[in-house]
Amino acid sequence: MASPIESLILKYAPKNTQEYEHALKEVMQEITLAGLSRSKFFNKGAFYGGSALRIFYGLPRFSEDLDFTLFKSDPDFKLKPYFATVKQTLESFGFDVTIEEVKKPESRKVESAFLKANTRIHLLKLSAGSTLAGKVQTNKLINIKFEVDVYPPLGFETEVKPLLPPITASVTVLKPSSLFAGKMHAILFRDWKGRVKGRDYYDLLWYLGQNIPLHLAYLEQKMKDGSKLGNTETLTREHVIQLLKEKISKIDWKKAKSDIAQFLRNPEELNPWSKEFFLAAIPKLKCSP
Repeated sequence: MASPIESLILKYAPKNTQEYEHALKEVMQEITLAGLSRSKFFNKGAFYGGSALRIFYGLPRFSEDLDFTLFKSDPDFKLKPYFATVKQTLESFGFDVTIEEVKKPESRKVESAFLKANTRIHLLKLSAGSTLAGKVQTNKLINIKFEVDVYPPLGFETEVKPLLPPITASVTVLKPSSLFAGKMHAILFRDWKGRVKGRDYYDLLWYLGQNIPLHLAYLEQKMKDGSKLGNTETLTREHVIQLLKEKISKIDWKKAKSDIAQFLRNPEELNPWSKEFFLAAIPKLKCSP
């Protein structure tokens, strides 16, 4: 009989070492969510970002980190009290992990931690993955960052989603339209200092393809919170489209494709990517109040 970890890995049907590593990481992400749920974290905050979109809404790419937002600002919030339950939950599934708190400067608006485990050791525990373990560096770590926004812009909408056996938990997640607003804010305003986050543009196409409306009021609040929109201004679909066109016109699409390719099973789906391709997709943008 397959172990609980193996049964979870099997749903990903991994075919090579990289896919096994991605699957291991995502299983650990889900178990971490269960640990946070058991420690009552979701009484204070909600799950959002690419991993939330992947795990609960079917985004067809792997995502590296776990991102959370509090329901209200709390400068005294600390992640550390949740570590013991998260670690205990992961260990109950056979994972040997360490959790390291990230010391933040006073000016930072997030509370962060890293969850670490040895990739090779955990592949050796899996009958299907053991033949691939020899291709992994002995000390290579599964490294998952989880981060909480302790000064969040408000106005997002949430819903409760289940994790089903063998992982059983209830997780509060931002609704897709609010997740889209967060992604749009990242696309328009995140400063990567010359890097291009191709994952953001992959997600943009996914939202457009799924006909998910952009939560305009939440994006407006995020923009005002970051001084990207005046306090008396009202954000419109036309304004968003204009900003998006300006951003797309400046992207190095070769770098964008390079960033996202490692997270896809079929990188050939990136072949059409170009300025013209994305500009042609923009009119499909829908908005909700």
